Amino acid sequence: MKLAQIGAFAAALVMSSLAMAEGGGDRTFERMMTNNDRSVELFVAKEKAATNPVVVNEKKDEKTKDL
Repeated sequence: MKLAQIGAFAAALVMSSLAMAEGGGDRTFERMMTNNDRSVELFVAKEKAATNPVVVNEKKDEKTKDL
């Protein structure tokens, strides 16, 4: 009887560890990292676009020549 209980306990322990290993945590982590990389790329692109200098028109008319 004790041998059957120990065997059942060992089987339950092995099955639970296998179920935990294949629970999808790796897929979730990979998806999280992919989303993070994409958001960083979008942020960098937005910052580069925001740091471009504004083009100033060099033409001056009669009133603004002295400025």
